Amino acid sequence: MLLACNNITKSFGDVTILNQVSFHINEREKMAIVGINGAGKSTLLKVIMQELSADSGEVITAKGATIGYLSQHQDLTSNRTVYEEMLSVKADLLRTEARIREVELLMKGQEGDALDALLKEYTSLTHSFEAQNGYAYKSEVVGVLKGLGFSEDDFTKQIQTLSGGQKTRIALGRLLLTNPDLIMLDEPTNHLDMNSITWLETYLINYPGAVLIVAHDRYFLDRVVTKVVELDAGKAQTFTGNYSDYAVKKEQQREILIQHYLNQQKEIKHQEEVIAKLRSFNREKSIKRAESREKMLDKIERIEKPTEVRSKMKIRLTPHIMSGNDVLTVTGLSKSFGNQRLFSDLNFEIKRGEKVAIIGKNGTGKTTILKIINDLLPADAGEIRPGAKVQIAYYDQEHQVLHPEKTLFDELQDTYPYMDNTEVRNVLAAFLFTGDDVFKRISEISGGERGRVSLAKLMLSDANLLILDEPTNHLDIVSKEILEDAINAYEGTVLYVSHDRYFINKTATRILDLTEQKLLNYPGNYDYYLEKKEATERLYLEGVGYGFSGSATATGRGGTSGTGSATGQGFSVASGTSSGQGASVSAGFGGSTTSSGATETKLDWQQQKEEQARQRKRQNDLKKTEEEIERVETRMGELDTALSDPAIASDHTKLTELSKEREELEGKLEKLMEQWEELAE
Repeated sequence: MLLACNNITKSFGDVTILNQVSFHINEREKMAIVGINGAGKSTLLKVIMQELSADSGEVITAKGATIGYLSQHQDLTSNRTVYEEMLSVKADLLRTEARIREVELLMKGQEGDALDALLKEYTSLTHSFEAQNGYAYKSEVVGVLKGLGFSEDDFTKQIQTLSGGQKTRIALGRLLLTNPDLIMLDEPTNHLDMNSITWLETYLINYPGAVLIVAHDRYFLDRVVTKVVELDAGKAQTFTGNYSDYAVKKEQQREILIQHYLNQQKEIKHQEEVIAKLRSFNREKSIKRAESREKMLDKIERIEKPTEVRSKMKIRLTPHIMSGNDVLTVTGLSKSFGNQRLFSDLNFEIKRGEKVAIIGKNGTGKTTILKIINDLLPADAGEIRPGAKVQIAYYDQEHQVLHPEKTLFDELQDTYPYMDNTEVRNVLAAFLFTGDDVFKRISEISGGERGRVSLAKLMLSDANLLILDEPTNHLDIVSKEILEDAINAYEGTVLYVSHDRYFINKTATRILDLTEQKLLNYPGNYDYYLEKKEATERLYLEGVGYGFSGSATATGRGGTSGTGSATGQGFSVASGTSSGQGASVSAGFGGSTTSSGATETKLDWQQQKEEQARQRKRQNDLKKTEEEIERVETRMGELDTALSDPAIASDHTKLTELSKEREELEGKLEKLMEQWEELAE
């Protein structure tokens, strides 16, 4: 056991946040703490780190265990560059390396006891340096920086010039480089793009220590954790498995608890009716029997009403006006800011009823596309054509139009006066506002709750095309699930930008990946995107290699331009039609694909899978060979340095030994080079 919390209790005023919370985490275990906003997750981490004191209970850590902690908000102040700041974590290692160089110089010209003492120190230093992965610390620092989304151009930037999100990423990188026994992360994915989140997932999965995570990113939790601790109404409960396992078990548990609660309520009501009836008889025996039943009723251990109970949305959110089948057509869209080109010649179409997600790295222009469609930004080139009867509503976190002094109920009813009280309550209930919650003022609710009210208003509007920019930002998991239900129940069309992979997986019917200034089209959810990504990008690049330009509907080897469409189980590489000099090429898997002037291409699905597997193996072998070449060359460099040392030159035995090793490495390097050439060909 690495860490244990025993009966941790913490209150703020009259509100108890944590009530006898207990759990433990073992060595190498990956665990998540989940719960709604305000459940006490961050408070618990601060208690563990002794930033807050518990009212009662204790935190026990294994003797000598080291803990690294990343809070949600970081404000680094430093005059160092990005690279220097990261390298400062390796200060002890750098001092060891500097001393090794000093000792190497001191050994020259020394002999006898003085030389022996220096050799002993040198051996000790090099052993310590190697044990701390000293020969690879620079590549480790660079690997973490690039993994967290920093380019080499960023390495020389001053820390003080970075944004808050970039500073948080630097703090995360510093923490990872310290390699503590337990890493504790509070919302680590908030400032990362999808590629960086994927990198962090792989890093944490393979991390040799333990990991404790607070996060709302369910896809991230599914991949990383093997145990979940839920905080609910101050209490903690532990579940084995990842987030999806927890969600299934929790729902089963909740259903059982609800049934027990309802059964007890039914029995209590029955007993109260019996007692009232006995008393109404107004006889001594009947009154005594009523009193006896009352005593028994008082002794019943009452089951508390389960919190956060919600059923799947049962209402249908149907736009008042149905759009035509062609909802939106975008052709030749281009946008640059100064010398920075975001994208050029983008072409795509959206059909009625689709739920389309735009994904891509930070800074590629996803939000810019939405703003251009909504006339909030001008395009440099291109045309946007809404279809017949299309009415657009736009949502982002900065443009929520709510009246702070109105109640939630009035906010909806004043906007949509044709709705009766029951309809308003049903909609609010679907967004998890029940009972007296509907009479709270907008100014009294949290940012996440205001987001839910805004989304409810949006889905009730006359719009039939909803355009959403990061709609899950600042929402807790329960609120995200509500939004998922709402979008899936919405009978209009939705176009959105999101980095929430779980949300995308639950709601998207199609994904547009903005990469290399182009859109690649995936007709499916996020799991489908992951499955097809490698093959799709390869086919697209091959298409580019054949001289195609513009956004293509699909990519293949046919080499014929035109507007294409995929059928059967086919998938396309970019959607829409080509215009001007743009050209598109069609290809498909498991079915036929057609394109004007192109011959039909049929690929066997099994052969395609085998080819993908072979390519992955080749890439892995190539990477391993490159790493081995680097190791051999590094060692040969060390041997060259050693062989030039006068002290070794006078030691015939050592000289022969090192020369032999270098000769063997020379032969090994030759074979590795041949192997690399074969793999790279």
